[in-house]
Order: sequence, then C-alpha cells, then structure tokens
Amino acid sequence: MYDQYDYSYNTPQAPKEPEEKKKRGGFLKKALLSITLGLIFGLFAGTGFYAVNTIFDMLKGGENTAVLETQENAVTEPSNTDGMDNNLTNPLTTESIHQNITDVSGVVEKAMPTLVSITNLSTQEMRDFWGRTGRIENESSGSGIIVGQNEAELLVVTNNHVISDAQTLTVQFIDSSIAEAQLKGSNSSVDLAVIAVPLSSISEQTKAMIAVANLGDSNSLRVGEAVIAIGNSLGYGQSVTTGVVSALNREVTVDNITNELIQTDAAINPGNSGGALLNVKGELIGINSIKFAASEVEGMGYAIPISSAKPIIDELMNRATKVRVGENDSSYLGVSGLSVTKQISEAYNMPVGFYINEVYQGSAADNAGIKRGDIITAFDGEKVTSQEDLTDLMQYYAAGTTVVVTVQSGVGGIYQEREVTVVLGRKAAEG
Repeated sequence: MYDQYDYSYNTPQAPKEPEEKKKRGGFLKKALLSITLGLIFGLFAGTGFYAVNTIFDMLKGGENTAVLETQENAVTEPSNTDGMDNNLTNPLTTESIHQNITDVSGVVEKAMPTLVSITNLSTQEMRDFWGRTGRIENESSGSGIIVGQNEAELLVVTNNHVISDAQTLTVQFIDSSIAEAQLKGSNSSVDLAVIAVPLSSISEQTKAMIAVANLGDSNSLRVGEAVIAIGNSLGYGQSVTTGVVSALNREVTVDNITNELIQTDAAINPGNSGGALLNVKGELIGINSIKFAASEVEGMGYAIPISSAKPIIDELMNRATKVRVGENDSSYLGVSGLSVTKQISEAYNMPVGFYINEVYQGSAADNAGIKRGDIITAFDGEKVTSQEDLTDLMQYYAAGTTVVVTVQSGVGGIYQEREVTVVLGRKAAEG
C-alpha cells in the first residue's frame, strides 16, 4: 500500500505547536510515488488539533504533506437493559436509502442515543529553554459507543488512543449530561478500549434517552455499499457524514502494527475516533479510527471492522474496572527496553511483548529476578504487546502492590515462559 504508516500522536500542549506536522523520514526510490505520511489521533482541545509524526518524501519532484489521522470508535454485543432501547431498526427501507442517500435522518435519529463524546484530561511534563521541568494539563476529545452494561456500570467502547494516558475521563451523553468514567480494559495492538460509567452517576432521565448500539456484520459488507459515520468531530459534538465502502480488508500498518481495516470515503475528522460507522439499517459495522489525508488525496478514512473487534471488546468488557492511583502512590518496575512488534517477532523468532534491555540495580524487577533480555508478555494476567501496554497498566497499581509478571526468557535459542512475583517499588525511593 504505502511505504510506511507512522502511528503516533500527541495532545494539545503549551507552548502551542503548529497544526502541520514536522517533517521527518526518508525518500523512496525514483520509480516509486512518494508522499508524506503522518498520523493524527482524533484528538481536539480548544484551539485545534495537532499532527504528530510524518514520513516525508517527494511527489513527482515536489514535496507534499500527507497526514494519517486516527479518529475514534468500537462496540460489543448489546445487552437488554432496563430503560434502554436496544432496537435500532431503521424506519426507512434499505432500498429507499440507497435511492436517496442524502436523507439518512431516520438512521441517525435512532443511532444518536448510542453515541457519546469523550474528554481525556491528562498531564504532561514539559521542559523550558533553561532546562526547568513542569507539568501542564492537556484536554483532548474523541467519541465512544454504548455497548452494554453490567449490574453497576454502563459500558462504552472507543479507541485505545482516545483514553491513553488519561488522568480523568468524562463522557457526555445525548442530553448533554456528563459523567466520569474509568478504564475497563484496553488493547493497543488493535486500538480498542472499553470504559465504564457507574450507573449511579447517570440520572433516570438520561437512562431513558440513551440506548445500546445494535451490532451488524462487517463480514457481509460489499464494496460500494452506503455507510454513515457519526462522531465528535473537532470536539464540537456529534456530526454526521455519509459515503460508501471504498475497499475491504485494507492492510494499514501503524507503528509496525498491521491491521485489516474498512476503507471509506465518508469524512472522518479529528474527534471522530471511537465513533460509529453504520450501514443503512443503522447497524454498527465499523469503528472509525484512521484517516489518510494529503493535498492530492480525498476521502480515505479507515474503520476497524466490528466482526473482528467484537470478541476483543467482549473480553475487555469482562475485566475488572481500573482506578488510576495518585502520583504519590505510583509504582515503579525498574526496567527499560523496547516493544517487540509482530514484524520483529516474525523476523527474529521472538515473542511479542516488551523486551528488557536494562534492569536497574535494586529495583523491583531486579529483586524479583527479572533479567536483561527477558520479554514481558503479561502483567497481572493482562496481555502486554508493547511498552505502551506496560506503561498504561502500571498507572493503576500503587507502590507496594504484589503482581505476577509473565516473562519469556531465551534459553538455548528457545524462549521459555515463566511467572515472576514482583512487589512494585516507588520511583522516588529507588531513583
């Protein structure tokens, strides 16, 4: 497809950075069409959105900037719940919508109660000209979809990048009411996450207005089929665009992770990440997450197929809800390393996970017997496929907590799995 997709992003921060990405990367050989690529996660906060990384080349002798933007969406099997309308049957016929795709008001009216806007409030450490460090507060926005509930929580699916590094997560429902949410589970390798909103924090009036999404079958999609995208574009609130399925099973590689996605020409904009891609029956068939944009390109958005996302979402929904610990209680493992991606794994016959290239003396990892060269594949029973996975998980464990870390250790050229019991340390004490 393209030489490379660069999967990275940042949230708005001070001092404000330009909206266009800084260029980096290499040049393709003269026989290839070269373009500048970048990925913008569907994050928007107040003054605008920011592109994160780009790969830049030349197009027919001239430079041309392209951007790959992650927008935001996902879903799981709906459950019948009191006070929630699970019936998203389209009042218009499929034939009538195909004949008049400009009028999808019936589908949208039924689908809107399943959508939420998500706000991610995070902090980031900044360094000034004189080397002094400080923390600034960032606010970014995305979308989510109501996919069910348990006895105590309403469950919302979104993209992992929408909720990544959040200090506080809030969701806004169709009636503009706002409630705080906690992380249920996430999977960075497929960019999916489930968050939970306590039912006790939702009014009866709001419960009567919201609904659980009706899942479709993305395996039955046809190229050229009409689709509708809904999401929190630019953080302004839910908006609607229409288009068709441009292609199926498109391989898109971001940060060395490849997934097969639905390509659509329905407009996908920053803030759409985690939002819905619907068929003309109002069924959720995709999770909007990525957009390729360049001056010479129009209408190349990508969504995670719901049929492949569903089993992952089901698993995330059943995890224990996580509560982020305070900074003073944050834990420290005491290792550094890099991600073993699927491509690296296949090339060097290594397990996917977090490769440890240094263990700090006297740290929690050192005391537990974790060694340089070990690859962490699970943390407290949850799969680790990257450095980001491990960092995100540890935000919810306080110093002094005992956890089981699963590592793969190379023995005679063969990796063998073992479990290590680790008492998590405190960075200030160990550093």
